Amino acid sequence: MSSARNVAPRSDCAIAGTLDLVGDRWSLLIVRDLLFRGNLRFADLAASTEAMPTNTLTDRLRRLEECGILVRHPYSERPRRYEYQLTERGRDLAPVLDSLATWGIAHLPGTRRLGAG
Repeated sequence: MSSARNVAPRSDCAIAGTLDLVGDRWSLLIVRDLLFRGNLRFADLAASTEAMPTNTLTDRLRRLEECGILVRHPYSERPRRYEYQLTERGRDLAPVLDSLATWGIAHLPGTRRLGAG
């Protein structure tokens, strides 16, 4: 599976395939928040310090759900609202995020790991 939208893969490169799923500006930040903060509602994700536009958040949540990285569970029927949770596939991205954080700390002065003082 190359992407959530059943687009033909651009190559058989595993990095390219992964980037097709989570390589945009926002998707890994959603995964980060769900990894470190647990199950979250839309408003919780929208309140992230990066201030993702809500239409972008809606789109990325849909794409991440379509490719099996997260699932949503309704917590309210009227109005219909959801809580988001990482799947095992989504939790398997933890080492990727850890590597990105390690690189960022080493090469981007003033950055820190989430939750670190």
